[in-house]
Amino acid sequence: MITLNLLQRLFPRTKTTTLESYIKPLNDVCGNFAINTNERIAMFLAQVGHESGGLSVIEENLNYRAERLGVVFPKYFKDVNVADYANKPEKIANRVYANRMGNGPESSGDGFKFRGRGLIQRTGKNNYSSSIIW
Repeated sequence: MITLNLLQRLFPRTKTTTLESYIKPLNDVCGNFAINTNERIAMFLAQVGHESGGLSVIEENLNYRAERLGVVFPKYFKDVNVADYANKPEKIANRVYANRMGNGPESSGDGFKFRGRGLIQRTGKNNYSSSIIW
């Protein structure tokens, strides 16, 4: 069972009120998906904790400087002027997530619309249409 005490020990920098808001939903998910052993709970909390910055970030930022775009997303920014994308999260998302995970082309806006969200940072149109909420 996930308790406030456990979450505070795992995510000490996260506000208590934030952690409290996740106790019931996390326990519900654990019950619904057979996350019912100490090992499974530990792995689940490690993953959601990592993806969400300790349960504190629930929307992908994507605000990168030009110098970082080629480092973080080298595949997508080697043949374009990175300055055109720098510090433009919507434009970055639309490029990086275009034509995959059920998203349309860069011009469709799907990349930003279906960017990472939630504790598990669900990304892509196909994943958003799934019934799983995490």
